[in-house]
Amino acid sequence: MNRTDRLLAIVLELQAAGRRRAEDLAATFEVGKRTIYRDIQALCEAGVPVVALPGQGYALAEGYFLPPLRFTTDEALMLLLGSDVMTQSFDAEYQTAAEAASRKIAGALPTHLRDEVRDLRESIRFVSEGASAHEASQLRQLRRALVGCHTVAFRYHARSSQAAGGTWSQRVVDPLGLVHVGGAWHMLGYDHGRQARRTFRVERIETLQVRAETFSRPAGFQLEKRPDDDRSLEVQARFSREVADWVREAPSFFTVAEELRDDGLFVLFRVRHERDLLPWLLGWGRHVQVLAPATLRQILVEEAQHIVQQHESLLT
Repeated sequence: MNRTDRLLAIVLELQAAGRRRAEDLAATFEVGKRTIYRDIQALCEAGVPVVALPGQGYALAEGYFLPPLRFTTDEALMLLLGSDVMTQSFDAEYQTAAEAASRKIAGALPTHLRDEVRDLRESIRFVSEGASAHEASQLRQLRRALVGCHTVAFRYHARSSQAAGGTWSQRVVDPLGLVHVGGAWHMLGYDHGRQARRTFRVERIETLQVRAETFSRPAGFQLEKRPDDDRSLEVQARFSREVADWVREAPSFFTVAEELRDDGLFVLFRVRHERDLLPWLLGWGRHVQVLAPATLRQILVEEAQHIVQQHESLLT
């Protein structure tokens, strides 16, 4: 990055972050602190009102903003496609916000660029199932709890509990994040009862209540640095070569590694409970063989026997 680009990037960083220390800016742009000091001085000489805050770093004077940004075709297209995805996958309130943002972005583009982006946008589609009415209601409440750092209480139906008779468990959780993965929304939070972080599938949450009590978010918490949700149980399976391509095309959420060999595709999974993988494995029928653990192999045998018994009675 040349100096001119770095000066602009520093202003954008200060505008977005509010304040940054010299060492933080140096780490971000991979330069020394002395270089940052010279860059700040150059910005001040150019008329950019950078203020030094003792013990806190640098900030832009209140009320200072850069002129409107100019997007390239690709940049505008990515922003608009991103808003399309949000419109389909989030709750109604955020859908409205995404649509409004799309109109503002499109309206700020020059006429020739607006036409080009519109044509490209009409040629690319992301299709995803929207949230159900129940899930949308849960998302609204969870988003409110996330923003206000409010503890939530709810009943939860885990897949492992279904095997034990379908009982519900009552949970009290500090919500820390929302993640959309595998076509479903998941809430990551600190479970008071388990005294550990857990991940909850939103569609399995019932009687959700946002409590008045608040909590403090862990310092430095980031979703991408979250723990693996105690997925310490290792599962090994072998798939026949005739379905290897399809397994790789639609991997399980719990897949960790895979290797194609002469006798099939070997896949390694990490799960919290053996039954986390059961429905997905059953979907591959005779084309999958569980190598470990033996307990999961026994569960599959018993499940298959029940399926046979249920259908044999229909053949007589």
